[in-house]
Amino acid sequence: MENMKLSSSYDESQIQVLEGLEAVRKRPGMYIGSTSSRGLHHLVYEIVANSIDEALAGRCDEIEIIIRKDNSVSVQDNGGGIPVGIHPKMGIPTIEVVHTVLHAGGKFGGGAYTVSGGLHGVGASVVNALSEYMEVEVCRDGYMYRQRYERGKTVTPLEMLGPCDRKGTKTTFKPDGEIFEDLVFDFDSMLARYREMAFLNKGVKIRLIDERPEERVEKNLHYEGGIVSFVEYMNKNKEVLHQKPIYIEGSKDGSSVEIAMQYNDTYVENIYSYANNIATTEGGTHLTGFKTAITKVLNDYARKYNILKENDKNLMGEDVREGLAAVISVKLEEPQFEGQTKAKLGNSEIRSLVESVVNEKLADFLEENPLISKTILERCITAQRAREAARKARELTRRKSALESTSLPGKLADCSEKDPSLCEIYIVEGDSAGGSAKQGRDRRFQAILPLWGKMLNVEKARIDKVFNNDKLMPVITALGANIGDDFDITKLRYHKVIIMADADVDGSHIRTLLLTFFFRYMRPLIEEGHVYIAQPPLFKVTKGKEDVYAFNEKELEKIFKEKNWKKEECVIQRYKGLGEMNSEQLWETTMNPETRTILKVELEDAVSADQIFTILMGDKVEPRKDFITEHAKTVTNLDV
Repeated sequence: MENMKLSSSYDESQIQVLEGLEAVRKRPGMYIGSTSSRGLHHLVYEIVANSIDEALAGRCDEIEIIIRKDNSVSVQDNGGGIPVGIHPKMGIPTIEVVHTVLHAGGKFGGGAYTVSGGLHGVGASVVNALSEYMEVEVCRDGYMYRQRYERGKTVTPLEMLGPCDRKGTKTTFKPDGEIFEDLVFDFDSMLARYREMAFLNKGVKIRLIDERPEERVEKNLHYEGGIVSFVEYMNKNKEVLHQKPIYIEGSKDGSSVEIAMQYNDTYVENIYSYANNIATTEGGTHLTGFKTAITKVLNDYARKYNILKENDKNLMGEDVREGLAAVISVKLEEPQFEGQTKAKLGNSEIRSLVESVVNEKLADFLEENPLISKTILERCITAQRAREAARKARELTRRKSALESTSLPGKLADCSEKDPSLCEIYIVEGDSAGGSAKQGRDRRFQAILPLWGKMLNVEKARIDKVFNNDKLMPVITALGANIGDDFDITKLRYHKVIIMADADVDGSHIRTLLLTFFFRYMRPLIEEGHVYIAQPPLFKVTKGKEDVYAFNEKELEKIFKEKNWKKEECVIQRYKGLGEMNSEQLWETTMNPETRTILKVELEDAVSADQIFTILMGDKVEPRKDFITEHAKTVTNLDV
């Protein structure tokens, strides 16, 4: 007892003061979200965001990002250059203050930036703290300066290297292997991110270069059309209802709004909102203002021209947004973001600005373009009828459920645990595999829902068809969170939704159909990390009484090498389907949390994901052919 008292004592000596950037290295997740691949890429984004802020201030129109062979990154712009003079308060060069002191920057009302995405003043210093080294070169007032840091500490004084005939800042850094789990940059995800930045900042040229392949890759991202080009890009593999996107803009009291929108022939909405170039993935006041205003304007127009008759119901928000691709970009001096992640905008004044701009400018557009207006309204009314049909189908389903002994699907084998955060559901292909899974599972927390046959491709169907589909309704009912605009993540009955299908073409198709359904009608399920893909083994290797499982050909070869086994001495079984495994094998390889491998489905880039689903699952054949031709040589694990 005495020892316990001593070990748990609390006095002045136990209060730690972390100096400089030690706090960032101690708790990197607080500043960049995670130390995974996502956090790694966030480092580049923080430096590029500083260059974009220079562009917003009118001082920069070219940004170059280079991934070096050693996985270091250089970001160079032609902006004004970071100040190098002695800081009046800190007594050291300002460039050193920016890179070694948290919450130091020109974005706190000093007049350097009217509009900025980086409001916390932690970007450059956090990247510095989490890098093995960082070297910054500044061209300013006709001279070039350089300073080097290692793991957040200054290692060379500021040097003046001589005259310079350009201006701007070049930052080169190498992420620290002591901090990050993964040090390899993904060029494709960076391309998607910085293409988005180029769309949002028309006229800014972003050059992305990858020096790691034998033949260096260079992409030039430059869109004079800005967000209009963005919407055209979103719709490039879809049939559009009007040839040119509708573009409206307006400003008031230092804040501005730009909106580009275009209807297509799909059954889902794709609306992306941004505030000061930051993607507000959880929406906010600007998105609310847009949704409210577009519904009002289209209803007013339909009433004025008798497209909606006297006894017709008003169009609802989901009716006017079906098949709508839109980008809303607002710029404001003092954005109020909810949370460090800046995922939701909270400024109340921006809602009224967006509403007034849409009310006035969209109404003008409709009056001036009656043919386009009629096409859009006819589309909205068709969506309204489908919604009404879906409502009736949903009510019919509910009435049927009330008459049955249970409202859960008949084939669902539920678990006994009632806390959703501890529960998982396996959506299993086929009755035979479902039978093995039911026998092999841990009934306390694992539920099994067998599916049979091909389900509806929701990319080609409206929501009313979903409610009439006997393959998808059991999934909707089992998860308990509804779909579409009615989806409520708080009602989710299982926090792990695991797709378990055969490792063949049919299994891949079922996985893709389910993922398409989740992405289109239950997107928060993916966004909040609830969807997983089971990884059943492809091979079972038996020698004597020992069984070993391999998930692919590479692992199979590794087993023979590590165990020093000869192939001819072993029995190798290749599983054609889950149904070939008995319940014990399925539990051991695929369902036991202690031994299984499951892949979390993450949504890195919603725009790219939308395009892939459209290409692979949509009506147009040509984009699908082109996609297959382009990726045929690089595809791996086609049957996994």
